Amino acid sequence: MPTKSEKNQPEPDAGHRDRLRQRFEKFGFSGLTEHEVVELLLTLCIPRKDVKAPAKALLSSFGNLKAILDASPDALRQVPGVGRVTPVAFRVIREAASLYLQQDLEKREWLNSTGKLEDFWLNRLGGLQHEVFEVAYLNKAYQLLKDGVDRVEEGTVDYAHVYPRKIMESALRRAAVCIVLIHNHPTGRAIPSPEDRALTDELVNAGASLGIHVLDHLIIAGDQVFSFRREGLIPPIGGGPLKS
Repeated sequence: MPTKSEKNQPEPDAGHRDRLRQRFEKFGFSGLTEHEVVELLLTLCIPRKDVKAPAKALLSSFGNLKAILDASPDALRQVPGVGRVTPVAFRVIREAASLYLQQDLEKREWLNSTGKLEDFWLNRLGGLQHEVFEVAYLNKAYQLLKDGVDRVEEGTVDYAHVYPRKIMESALRRAAVCIVLIHNHPTGRAIPSPEDRALTDELVNAGASLGIHVLDHLIIAGDQVFSFRREGLIPPIGGGPLKS
């Protein structure tokens, strides 16, 4: 723990930190280079130390800010100067951004927000190194219900464990009118497998019998998105079930 005298010592290169903060206050991130953005974030996590070297090391190791925020805590801690607190702080930043986007989507009509949907799940799932399957529940105005994103499977998704009945029961409990299916391919391409197509068809048909429409199924792979709706693999609203 720092002594009283250490606490009273000025931060190394405090003037540089102040200038970064002032430029950010005036221009936002657009006024900073990517290296300076990483530096600025590190100033929130690492007091009284020069953060130029760890910022450069992070960018050298991971390539860009997104990859840094997506990196695992263990990988981040391998970078000299990062320490133990920074990975936790970066996760807080990433999760806060995800929550911000989710709450923004709660106000939008999803039928007209395809780009927003894809941006949200690219941010949420694009950097994950393991597979997850999520469902989003929408009201009659095609808006995301409050706390309307449910992670139904995590790890290596076994489609035998993604139960259409449970998803539909959850939709009925929430009084959802539409649902969006989302999962990621961490090590592959954003192309549906035969299992992806079969599960989608099963959920579309199960929903049709209950008056619940599957609005889309998004597959996220890195910075790629595949949309079943855009590719014509899901019937439009009122289009009825898919034929097996």
